[in-house]
Amino acid sequence: MSTTKAWRLLAALFAFALLAAACTSATDDDEAADEQTEAPAEDDSEGSDAPADEADDEEDDGEEDVTLSQGGSTLDVVKERGSVVCGSNDTLPGFGFTDADGEVTGFDADYCRVVAAAILGDASAVEFVPLEAAQRFTALQSGEVDLLIRNTTWTATRDGAEGATFLNTTFYDGQAMMVRADSGITAFDGLADAAICVLSGTTTELNLASHMGAQGIPFEPLTFDSNDTLRPAFEEGQCEGWTSDASQLASFKASIEEAGGDELTILETIISKEPLGPVVADGDSQWAQAVEWAVMATIQAEEFGLDSGNIASYSGENPEILRFTGQEDGFDAGLGLPSDFALQAVSQVGNYAEIYEEHITPIGLPRSVNSLWSEGGLLYVPPYR
Repeated sequence: MSTTKAWRLLAALFAFALLAAACTSATDDDEAADEQTEAPAEDDSEGSDAPADEADDEEDDGEEDVTLSQGGSTLDVVKERGSVVCGSNDTLPGFGFTDADGEVTGFDADYCRVVAAAILGDASAVEFVPLEAAQRFTALQSGEVDLLIRNTTWTATRDGAEGATFLNTTFYDGQAMMVRADSGITAFDGLADAAICVLSGTTTELNLASHMGAQGIPFEPLTFDSNDTLRPAFEEGQCEGWTSDASQLASFKASIEEAGGDELTILETIISKEPLGPVVADGDSQWAQAVEWAVMATIQAEEFGLDSGNIASYSGENPEILRFTGQEDGFDAGLGLPSDFALQAVSQVGNYAEIYEEHITPIGLPRSVNSLWSEGGLLYVPPYR
């Protein structure tokens, strides 16, 4: 055999070997792909969450949609259930309080109703779950409640470490101190070596320690799980001071004095910033947006001059109000809310001023920073357009 023919034969054999290897590799790859395709289905049946980028092919879109709808947003769950489960306070007059008839009343309670009215068209479709301060984030993370509207302060640590998303602030507050009027105490340094009542598991407890430590004022903290046990301890004289948000102290001051208790004084010094508002669990932006815009509708309504008595009868030509009240045909902000969500929330519960005046004004707190931005306050919401 000539050298040329030998080389040709070797080349042909080499080409054939490459072809066989390619076929074998393709077969192995197909089998591996089949195994990978089946694996997520087994994981899904056990409740695992597959990454969203695992199914980019158009032919898989239907299957992916089914998976997402099964997980769903809390918004879908609330609509299907027909009620909002709201983590609340039931011991704080003016904000969240269960009266003798079993009805939950107050500023925060009404904002639970605002959410129900906006999403479900029924302000009464709320299941209130009273929670102590130490329980609230656990209840939110576990899904026991859909949201918290329970005098909860927005802080960096809570935003980052509690699996919580804080929404638009509904009440700007600050921590203060309450003492008996006849105690002679006019400032925090008058509480040196005194016992001070405070709720455990709260920013209030941390703020007290920080402020007193920075000022070099020794004190004895008496901690309680709830106001149900803290209030009688204070009234019985177990502690000389009671520290909490100024709004809470004003609420209890009014309640104690109306019941014939000691005259009380709230010291002028405010030692912290306490922005309070709704909180939802992390990871559900659709639910967060729906709650946020429901709440903000009450503030925007006040700015428009709309209240529970006139919003349903608005017949003007202001395009912003027509859009806000659901009268502009075809407008959909993509929030998953009914077109008339703002009308339902305000007509059934009230605008911000109405809610404030019903629950907060009676306990002696002026609007102050909780006024509209146009009146020198901090209430400012994005445009609904």
